Formats: sequence, structure tokens, C-alpha cells
Amino acid sequence: MTFPSPMTEVPSQRFKEASDAARQALEQLIASANEAGWGTEEITVAFAEAANFLKDAHRKDPDPAGNSSISGAAKEQIGHGELYD
Repeated sequence: MTFPSPMTEVPSQRFKEASDAARQALEQLIASANEAGWGTEEITVAFAEAANFLKDAHRKDPDPAGNSSISGAAKEQIGHGELYD
């Protein structure tokens, strides 16, 4: 899957472009997860939790290259018993 590049530098337009592209990507991921046997509700909740985890990790360490803060935190459990990898 290829994610589109932004078409503008205007923050409000970039946000809309990013939101639209993210929604399209998630729709494809949800369809793929549904085909694999995951329910829409459970997978969307898992995506939301994973996105929040990554957002929090980025806030704590915006440049994680060369350290283990995210890899160590990635062993935390999310959702209903699955491990985030």
C-alpha cells in the first residue's frame, strides 16, 4: 500500500488530506482484517488503541532511533489479550 504525499503546505488542508488518506488506508485494513476473520468493531478498537499507543510513544520520544524506548514499551499488552508487536 502506498500512502499519498501531501499536496499543500497549508496546515488545515494538510490535516484534511491526511485524514482522508488515513481513512482510506484504514478502510482497506479493516476489509483485510474482516477477510481474515476479525470483526469490524474489535479491529477498529484495536487500531484506535494502537494509534494512541504510538502517539503517546512519539510524545515521550519523538526521535526513537538508536534507543529502545518504543521497543521496550511495545511489549505492553493492548486490547483483549493480544500483544502489540
